Amino acid sequence: MKESASSTIAVEIFGAVYHLRGNDDGEYLKELAGYVDRKMREVAGKASAVDVPRLAILTALNLSDELFQCRKGQEGERVRIKEKVTQLTDALTTALATEP
Repeated sequence: MKESASSTIAVEIFGAVYHLRGNDDGEYLKELAGYVDRKMREVAGKASAVDVPRLAILTALNLSDELFQCRKGQEGERVRIKEKVTQLTDALTTALATEP
């Protein structure tokens, strides 16, 4: 089995440079870092003072909320899909049972 080569890239998040290592070409890590940077700046814009550790925690809580909301939405979709499959299966079973 072939393993992907890891690469290290430098990204900037809220004015600090971080060297990240990943198995991707680096674009995905840059995209993630850009998202975190935008979120930190968004939270900082609403804060009265910028205390970086506190800002990082608030940003992490915001990102966690987004993640949990997405998971909740996906679970709702799974339930709706399961219900639809059950309905279609019942309809198909009924249709096949009534064939001459």
